[in-house]
Amino acid sequence: MIKSKLALLLARWVVKQQQKWLKQPAEAQQRTFKTLVSKAASTQFGQDHHFKDIKTYEDFKRAVPIRDYEQLSPYVQQILEGKENVLWPGRPIYFAKTSGTTSGTKYIPLTKDSIPNHINSARDALLCYANEKNSAAFFDKNLIFLSGSPELETKNGYHIGRLSGIVNHHVPSVLRRNQKPSFKTNCIEDWETKLEAVVEETLHADMSLISGIPPWVQMYFDRLNAKTGKKIKDIFPNFNLFVYGGVNFTPYRDKIFESIGKKIDSIETFPASEGFFAYQNQQDDPNLLLLLDTGIFFEFVPADEYFNPNPTRLSIADVKIGVNYALIINNNAGLWGYSIGDTIKFVSKDPYKIVFSGRIKHFTSAFGEHVIAEEVEKTLKAALAQYPETKVLEFTVAPQVNPQEGLPYHEWLIAFDEKPHDLNAFALHLDTTLRSLNLYYDDLIRGAILKPLQVKCLQKDAFRSYMKELGKLGGQNKVPRLSNDRIIADKLYAYAE
Repeated sequence: MIKSKLALLLARWVVKQQQKWLKQPAEAQQRTFKTLVSKAASTQFGQDHHFKDIKTYEDFKRAVPIRDYEQLSPYVQQILEGKENVLWPGRPIYFAKTSGTTSGTKYIPLTKDSIPNHINSARDALLCYANEKNSAAFFDKNLIFLSGSPELETKNGYHIGRLSGIVNHHVPSVLRRNQKPSFKTNCIEDWETKLEAVVEETLHADMSLISGIPPWVQMYFDRLNAKTGKKIKDIFPNFNLFVYGGVNFTPYRDKIFESIGKKIDSIETFPASEGFFAYQNQQDDPNLLLLLDTGIFFEFVPADEYFNPNPTRLSIADVKIGVNYALIINNNAGLWGYSIGDTIKFVSKDPYKIVFSGRIKHFTSAFGEHVIAEEVEKTLKAALAQYPETKVLEFTVAPQVNPQEGLPYHEWLIAFDEKPHDLNAFALHLDTTLRSLNLYYDDLIRGAILKPLQVKCLQKDAFRSYMKELGKLGGQNKVPRLSNDRIIADKLYAYAE
């Protein structure tokens, strides 16, 4: 009781502080911009890019190009080799190691200045919820965070590990006593072995909050159900809050809530190794509040210009609602003009709220159609609404450029938990909806360049088996929604029905 009462007081304070920058978002970003450039002026990167001469955002854009991880990696490598004052003053305290979906293995620096962005933003997402509900009772019961191992390796004096494992070391001591799983269980590397241990450890715990990436939470729920024959609400009667991020929740929503056995509150978050960018701060609004006062200066590039030699770069003051933007960050860990690979759209400017729309390098455009993740997820959502008996476990889309016969087509590889009563009608509904969302795709169908999309049914455990084969089962790993080649699709064929 004491814990929840103190949390509620803190929640009210956090929301009150939040209101200060919400009233002046552009000014908050300008303050962040000036602080970042000033602090990094004497670093190697700052000297290489003449930070001492930068007075305005226009100066910054001329001096600092947009880079992805590969282009920034020579600086990162110098830090890994022990050099100080490279991207940010001093040395990082951690490197978050991630396999990434666009750049292979990445080592993302985390500094004393940048860690609060990760920790406090996750905390504030929960506190905003507590303030809205005028209750923080969930803090008095058990909380589970399905995450990567907190064990860290050491290299040249740096601690290196998964971001979720690093963050685990910074969980406030007041929460550790009711945090699940235990440190020992969390350190198990093999996901299936770890999951069994988590099930045993939590089966009789009074869980109030469960957090994790939806497909891996679903796997946890499936194991609990198989062991007990019960819905999650009957195993954990006080479980009332689900916190998630990392993927679009729509394909998993029905199955997750069916497993739980009732509708509960949920909070969507938008974290990455590079920073914690946004979270859902209202239960009646699914859109995400962009965090403009946590040490990150954001830039936005119209997605259709991203691959141009000199794309338009905008600050928060100049964005427009409904435009698909590549998200660029500058932060107090020394990531400068850094493209995280994600795309977002603004749905509101008072306050600035966003939706995640996909990955800049994840698309299907073998024929010039440039279908993006947002379009295929809207398409699937519409089909699921039309065929409510259908439950999808996971899916991905790829082009079939050279079929054995007939015209090329888009292939949707879907692992169903429950198939639609009429699979052909379901596929036609997908195709019709996608044509309405993407005019280029519609032109290709009308012009008989492509034939309507086809659905390939996969075994229920196809995606889990594929990820296990790659050694990427569990944690923060996920399969791309779209590909522009057949690499993933052809491997998934091994798990076709």
